[in-house]
Amino acid sequence: MCSDTVIRVAGLSKRYEIYRQPSDRLKQMLLPRLQGLFGRPRREYFREFWALRDVDFEVGRGETVGIIGQNGSGKSTLLQLVCGTLRPSSGQVSVHGRIAALLELGAGFNPEFSGRENIQLSGLLYGLDAATLARRFDDIVSFSGIETFIDQPVKTYSSGMYVRLAFAIAAHVDADVLIIDEALSVGDVRFTQKCMRFLREFQRHGTLLFVSHDTAAVTGLCDRALWLHQGRVRVDADAKQAVEAYLAEQHALVRSELGGQVRVGQVRVGQARKATDTPARDPADPRWSKSREGRLGSLAEVFPFHPDATGSEFGEQGAVIDGVAVLDRDGTPVAMVDGGDIVTLRIAGQARRPLRDLIFGFYLKDRLGQRLFGDNSYLTYREQGIAAEPGEQLHCDFSFRMPLLPRGDYSIDAAIATGTQLDHTQQHWLHDAVILRVNESTVAHGLVGIPMLDIRCSRQERS
Repeated sequence: MCSDTVIRVAGLSKRYEIYRQPSDRLKQMLLPRLQGLFGRPRREYFREFWALRDVDFEVGRGETVGIIGQNGSGKSTLLQLVCGTLRPSSGQVSVHGRIAALLELGAGFNPEFSGRENIQLSGLLYGLDAATLARRFDDIVSFSGIETFIDQPVKTYSSGMYVRLAFAIAAHVDADVLIIDEALSVGDVRFTQKCMRFLREFQRHGTLLFVSHDTAAVTGLCDRALWLHQGRVRVDADAKQAVEAYLAEQHALVRSELGGQVRVGQVRVGQARKATDTPARDPADPRWSKSREGRLGSLAEVFPFHPDATGSEFGEQGAVIDGVAVLDRDGTPVAMVDGGDIVTLRIAGQARRPLRDLIFGFYLKDRLGQRLFGDNSYLTYREQGIAAEPGEQLHCDFSFRMPLLPRGDYSIDAAIATGTQLDHTQQHWLHDAVILRVNESTVAHGLVGIPMLDIRCSRQERS
């Protein structure tokens, strides 16, 4: 294994034998052998189930990889194979370095032991000597925040307390590889934030394998993501692309269960649209002449919509988006926009069949695919509704004050749906329809800033 490769999985498969009733296990142990002795065909008394099939991937040192997929797709099985708590049916797993893992709730704990005793037991299993464990004991208890209950049996703990203790131990064992299986979903807000701060710090030197149904956490935390589908790797790409492809497929599955026909556009893995993919602008373009005098905030370059240079797409195609533009107050497309400017985002489309209850919407995302803000037309038009006949052109304008954005690349997703806010069908969702690049910004912290109307400080003199 290459020195920069921490986890290597090659041809990994895991097979289970599913028995209809307990007596079939006994039959499987005895009868096939007897059938073989008498020259009869060997019969199997179980149903074969492959939780994983021919999985291949590598994780580099310092990389954070998310694993996404539906329940039953093999995510937890994969993590257990990497940790060594399961043996593969075929294939190989190689791991370089110490692993700390948070798998299913309470895994590795003896429910009859107290929290104190489980810390000592887990520390020894992770390879810490008694002296090191004694020095770190107080820090582990303090991180967990369950000091009052540390001498109580863990079988009396709530699910949140289980996670607190397990994460606190994993955070103090000097792991090279940290594996987390949906463990943070049961913690409270304050502890989850503490864990996220730890994970951000851990990413500076360690390798993280992260399973979650929270796709926002995957895009925000991970460099790359694997989408597992029925035990196989469906997509292995950067986190943003993998998550977008997965969510599109999930929407299609939900609508198909309700009788809809959703087309998922070709996922162009490894070819996400960036600002650098867009042709250079003509400096003589009058839209470049915007003065920066007296302006503070963020200046974003806007790369216009082009139908052949967008991200992936999906939807039933009852209406299709054929134009997305950022306009100024006069309705002119802008080449640059300042934080604080009032702009209009126009989404234009064409109906291909009779539609009722149309909803237009958008999201502004950062380079990781995290949604910064967005809106849709449902609440404004829910009383009268929006309808369209085949061939009709229609558009929706969203006017708002542009927030201040830190430096970097951003993109706008545009969508046309039908239905309601809670129950709708996507007719056309278009990822990365418009790209923005911020080269100048006064925003140093946070995801977005807002233009301050006034900042005023005062001091009252002592009497």
